[in-house]
Amino acid sequence: MKIDERHLIQLAAVVKTGGVTEGAALLGLAQPAVSRTLSMLEKRVGEPLFIKGRRPLRPTPLGLSLAEHGLVMLAASRKASDLVESFRIGKSGVVRIGGTPFFMDALIARLCAEFQTSHPDVRIDQSYGYFSDLRAALRADQIDLAICPIDILDEGSGLEFQQILPGRNVVACRVTHPLLLKRRPQPSHLLDYPWIAPPPGSPLLADLRALLLSFGATEIKIRYTGGSLMSVINYLKSADALTVMPHSVVFAQRKEKTITALPITIPHPERALAILKRIDAPRAPAVDQFAEFVRAGFQDLRHLIKRHEESVIWGL
Repeated sequence: MKIDERHLIQLAAVVKTGGVTEGAALLGLAQPAVSRTLSMLEKRVGEPLFIKGRRPLRPTPLGLSLAEHGLVMLAASRKASDLVESFRIGKSGVVRIGGTPFFMDALIARLCAEFQTSHPDVRIDQSYGYFSDLRAALRADQIDLAICPIDILDEGSGLEFQQILPGRNVVACRVTHPLLLKRRPQPSHLLDYPWIAPPPGSPLLADLRALLLSFGATEIKIRYTGGSLMSVINYLKSADALTVMPHSVVFAQRKEKTITALPITIPHPERALAILKRIDAPRAPAVDQFAEFVRAGFQDLRHLIKRHEESVIWGL
């Protein structure tokens, strides 16, 4: 015998509330419709579901057993409704983000944690990559958002971007580096020290080469290469080596008091940190809310970095 699941849910609502009118109200149905359902169900099973003449309604043993199955379905239905509503308002779901390693580790990971304090049911899947890889991942629907530095976005790329931070590179070193003892360190002084190369594929690697060549270097003394952000920081704080980093990444380490930026203005290409997404991507409220949270976080960060840049670095 097959029983309509909707009939069991209505039976469960009546048993739960003790009356047909109350059960109908719980489900948002009309009372006559629920009464008809109960009559149909009794005819279907061939047994009474409620003890006659009792108010509030009391189920028979069979009615109670069937209602227990209906209660499970009712709870599942409510959970599904709550899940849909939570997804609709961006309180649940999955956000797939990809980004360049230094920015993700130094800045975005913290924002992910802060976002989830108010969105605990949103899962964030993070991956690493540089612009070409991230662009391919967006087009293949492997990620929802890419957060990376870009120079220019081609017309017809199918992507839209929102700038969240202007680009500025600095020369990073440990806080006890000998160059910091000089009153006015000059670019030529940078050539006296070994360098850490950013990871292969990073736009910072091209920036480093262009920087050193602009200072007249005929040979680039690379001491260490290919490390993660944490390994580069740990290397820097234990040696007199130098490297090129985005100022925002160095700024994010300021409370640790291990690395800083040399007070030397260096050339860097026109580049900005941006959030990229597909123009035709299906709307996902949690993704939209995360992107807005990151944008707002960087809006506050931009002012702090600017103040730090003026008062600490170029104010020396």
